[in-house]
Amino acid sequence: MESRNTPASGAPASAGRGVKAPAMPTQQPGTSGSPAKRERRPSMFEKEAYAQILRERLRQSVHDVLYVEPPFDESIADIGKDQWKTMGKVKYANTYRMEPYRKFEAQSVQRKVQQILTDKLKNVKYSEETFSFLSLELADRVLGAVKEFTFPRYKYIVKIILIQKTGQSINISSRWIWDVVWDTWLEAKHETESYIALAMVYALYCE
Repeated sequence: MESRNTPASGAPASAGRGVKAPAMPTQQPGTSGSPAKRERRPSMFEKEAYAQILRERLRQSVHDVLYVEPPFDESIADIGKDQWKTMGKVKYANTYRMEPYRKFEAQSVQRKVQQILTDKLKNVKYSEETFSFLSLELADRVLGAVKEFTFPRYKYIVKIILIQKTGQSINISSRWIWDVVWDTWLEAKHETESYIALAMVYALYCE
C-alpha cells in the first residue's frame, strides 16, 4: 500500500525535478514604493540636444559680456543675441604668439610724457599738500596718454616721483622680471628751483 504526503493547506507543494519554481511578482514602474526613474541626460550629438544644453547654460549664467557672436546653426537659430550677451565672460583662445605685432616705441611715448609734465608743472610751486594729489593726477594722465598709442599686448606701470630740493642726494632703483628683447622703459624729468618731478613708464609685453 503506497503512502503519499499531501501538503498542508495554504503551503505550496514542493517542485519536482525539472519543474521551475513560480516567478515572484514584479512591481510595475510608477507604482508606490518603486524608486523614481532618472531622466536620461541628452547627448550633445543628438538632434536639438545641443540647443537645449546651451539654453540651460544661458539660464544659469550670471556674468555680463559686451557681445558674443552666435554660431550659425539652424538648431539654435531661435536663441537671440540678447541671450548670447549673458553667456559669461569672453574667453579668447591662446595665440601662442611670443612677440608683439608692433614693438613699444619708447622715444615717441617719452616725448608725450615729457610734454605732459612740462604743461602741468610749469607754473606749480612745491607744496606737500598739493603734491600728494598731484602725483596721482599725473600718473592717471600719463597712463591714459600711453594707452592712446595702442601698442597691442602691452601692460604699463607708471611711477611718479616728486622730490623737494634740500641739497640731498637720492638714488632710485627698480627691479623686475625682465624680457630684454620686448620689455622696455622710459623716463621724463621736469626740474625747477624747488623740486624735481620724475615720471617713469615700464612697458611689459604680455604673451
